[in-house]
Amino acid sequence: MDFEDIERILHLVREHDLTEFELEREGLKLRVRKSGGAPPLALPQAPVATIQAPPSLVSAPAALGSPAESELAGDAEVELAVVKSPIVGTFYRSSEPGTPALVEVGQRVKKDQVLCIIEAMKLMNEITSEYEGEVVSAYVDNGKPVQYGERLFAIRTI
Repeated sequence: MDFEDIERILHLVREHDLTEFELEREGLKLRVRKSGGAPPLALPQAPVATIQAPPSLVSAPAALGSPAESELAGDAEVELAVVKSPIVGTFYRSSEPGTPALVEVGQRVKKDQVLCIIEAMKLMNEITSEYEGEVVSAYVDNGKPVQYGERLFAIRTI
């Protein structure tokens, strides 16, 4: 499945005003869910595993890409720890549907604090911070798929 196939699927979802669409083909599973649609009735509880996310350090100008980070452009000495996804899966900002996000932009985090959860193969994997600092950017929306190495958060280290 290539990008054009996905674009066609998204066009069909919009055209037919579907709230959710799921396709499984050749080992690939694609799920599209419109925000504002009915929430799922209940998610089965799955075991939770903890995975330490391997962050990378970048200087602020190299990491620009969101409005929160553009404020940092004047201070080239600020270092950001970019937390990347250690696995492929579905990104969740909270531990359960309807509960507050584990971290918000502007919030201070401590080392080993849980930042988010990535569901992979029915396992809920807690992604923790290796750094202490302030969350300056969240790159992924709740419920969206993530790839290995994809940016999740930027943390201004202390």
